[in-house]
Amino acid sequence: MARNRGRTQKSTRSAIAIVGSGNLANALAIALNHAGYGIDSIIARDVRSSGARARKLAKNVGSHADSILRAPISADIVWLCVPDSEISGVARLLAKDCEGKGANWKGKIALHSSGALSSDELASLRRRGAAVASVHPLMTFVKGSGASLAGVSFAIEGDVAAVRRARQIVNDLGGEPFPIRKQDKVAYHAWGTFASPLLTALLATSERVAAAARVPTKAARQRMLPMVAQTIANYAAAGAASAFSGPIVRGDVEVVRRHLLALRGIPEAREVYVALARAAVKYLPGKRREAMKKLLNNVRTMK
Repeated sequence: MARNRGRTQKSTRSAIAIVGSGNLANALAIALNHAGYGIDSIIARDVRSSGARARKLAKNVGSHADSILRAPISADIVWLCVPDSEISGVARLLAKDCEGKGANWKGKIALHSSGALSSDELASLRRRGAAVASVHPLMTFVKGSGASLAGVSFAIEGDVAAVRRARQIVNDLGGEPFPIRKQDKVAYHAWGTFASPLLTALLATSERVAAAARVPTKAARQRMLPMVAQTIANYAAAGAASAFSGPIVRGDVEVVRRHLLALRGIPEAREVYVALARAAVKYLPGKRREAMKKLLNNVRTMK
């Protein structure tokens, strides 16, 4: 399929209803609107905070906000951007009209964006006639970040018609769609968790270690960013093995031992160091591997 990365007139593409008003919903609605998709409505729960966010987002994309209790939705494509624990429940609400009768979803496309859950979370909409799929962007979304979807990979699985439409939408967003099996989604999501949330946790842990060296948090962040950025650049250019540096690759067991002694007052950071060092010895190049393994396996008896 030829990719169209330019802006297209909204009249040539379907209108999409977005269910949710959080960080992902914001990024997705704005990106879809920019790519030429009309945003039919922003659907939110009947709580004050959700409604306020939905109205603000709707204004930004030239749409309107509505309550999830005032179904049915007129759009042919409905994209759920709600927490994993709410997807199946929201789908059941949408499967009913405002009088509590079964709504007709025949011919509609229903999508959700959970990384860990499969399209089967939308089974209630499938039973009403919708084609369903899970469409997860491998990207982090935090308040105020303005994350772009261009070049982002989207893992897609589900019914044939929904997958076909989802791939087209992702291509229009400038993303990279790829297929994933239902049974692989949890491992896939764990991979994504390593790549961003746990990477952030590692950086936060690094700040605690900097504090032990009497470097304040703000200064630590500023001073380590060039090294973090260069590490990512090295990894991107040549892969993990070529980007790996420091005492483990050199086989400097004594330096690692001194690190572990210095970290005794920060037990959580010490545990992180040992876990990552063990992974480094197993997955990455390094000298004196057996001596390094022995050291890491005897941390509790270290003096």
